[in-house]
Amino acid sequence: MKDKTIDYILRATWQAVARMYNEEASKYDASMATGFALLSIDKEGGTPSTSLGPKMGMEATSLTRTLKSMEEKELIIRKKNPEDGRGVLIYLTDFGKEKRELSKNTVLKFNDAVRKSISEEKLQHFIEVADVINELIVEKNIFHNTHAGEVSAEKIDTDENVLEINASS
Repeated sequence: MKDKTIDYILRATWQAVARMYNEEASKYDASMATGFALLSIDKEGGTPSTSLGPKMGMEATSLTRTLKSMEEKELIIRKKNPEDGRGVLIYLTDFGKEKRELSKNTVLKFNDAVRKSISEEKLQHFIEVADVINELIVEKNIFHNTHAGEVSAEKIDTDENVLEINASS
């Protein structure tokens, strides 16, 4: 992946991971989003529905569909928040807790496979790089500090999804 842009590598890798999780989840009539939601809901105290979207990085409409599907499959129940009558708490059912364990084991299996294939040092570098990328995005230090003409695209090869970028000095 030497000549590929960083965003391409991230996107392609995440799509491969998502496809892998969705293939595994489909064996259990579920999806990656369902598994992620199961892992994001506090298994004992429930979770306010309003905090799930930001916690999962999901838009409200996608989250609503996911929660509706989970409710239909009896993985979750919704109850009024006793501390805030306008809010709703999402609780896992016993069946939801079983599926949560399955999701947790699936994630741990993936982590173990990656850790067995990549040295601890390389994994630490990967985490550091991901942290820096996230920090640049959160702090809006990517496009706000770039002036027109500072970056020039010298070659775009859409067949290979390659974009070589040279920053001018």
